[in-house]
Parts: sequence; structure tokens; C-alpha cells
Amino acid sequence: MAEKKKQTYAEAIAELEAIVSKLQNNECEIDELKNYTTRSLTLLRFCKEKLFETDKEVKKILEELGD
Repeated sequence: MAEKKKQTYAEAIAELEAIVSKLQNNECEIDELKNYTTRSLTLLRFCKEKLFETDKEVKKILEELGD
């Protein structure tokens, strides 16, 4: 069975940008709006978590360098 590839931060941002573009260009049917909103929330949470995780790791590395 094939393993599902983990999404990267860049891929998540690209997907969010595509959703925003569809919404701005009125390419979104009202029936799809809920799905786009739900997916956007999931992507935003993923990106936020990734940013906080990276910030924490960078701060840890900088602390180690400062010792």
C-alpha cells in the first residue's frame, strides 16, 4: 500500500492561495463554499503549527549557540 506523502508548508500555502484566487474570481459555487472554508481552516492550522514548531526549534538552536 502506498504511503501518503506529508504536505509541506509551501504546498499548504500554495493550496490556500489557489482557494483565495477562486473566491476572489468568483470561481466558487455556493455549494463548494463550505468545503473551501473547511479546507482553508485546516490548512491555516497546519501552517500555524508548522511556524510555531520552526520558531521553537530556531530559538533552541540560538540558545545553544549562545552558551
